[in-house]
Amino acid sequence: MDKGIQQYNPIQGVRPHDESDAAPFTTIPVPSTFQWELQDLSENGAGRTEDNVMVKKRSGQLVKVTLTWKLVSAEDAAKILQAFNPEYFDVKYLSPFHGKVVTAEFYAGDRKAIPFNTKRGVWDSISFSITERRADLKDV
Repeated sequence: MDKGIQQYNPIQGVRPHDESDAAPFTTIPVPSTFQWELQDLSENGAGRTEDNVMVKKRSGQLVKVTLTWKLVSAEDAAKILQAFNPEYFDVKYLSPFHGKVVTAEFYAGDRKAIPFNTKRGVWDSISFSITERRADLKDV
């Protein structure tokens, strides 16, 4: 892992979720793509009225981050996939919503690894999304 570029990593650490917050964060390689999304959740009965006015009834919001790493060594691929393998994990990341580094609990979607050169042990890409576990209304 390149130490110089690590200072620009939007993900500052990942650790298995533990209510005591005692586990140390693991540093992972800098992703090639870090795509942040804020999703709104609506209550039952949300939708458009007969006169086409939206009644959103927002009940919560959650963050989804899509991550991709390109040309990943076998060692880094294992480190990435193992860090995001627990059922729930804490991620310390740069939040565009808050304008600073925050920590939140996430879970991972399906993880995909595309081989590039198996003889050299280099993966073309590793990609997956992580989704915030709790859908709370966000505040600044």
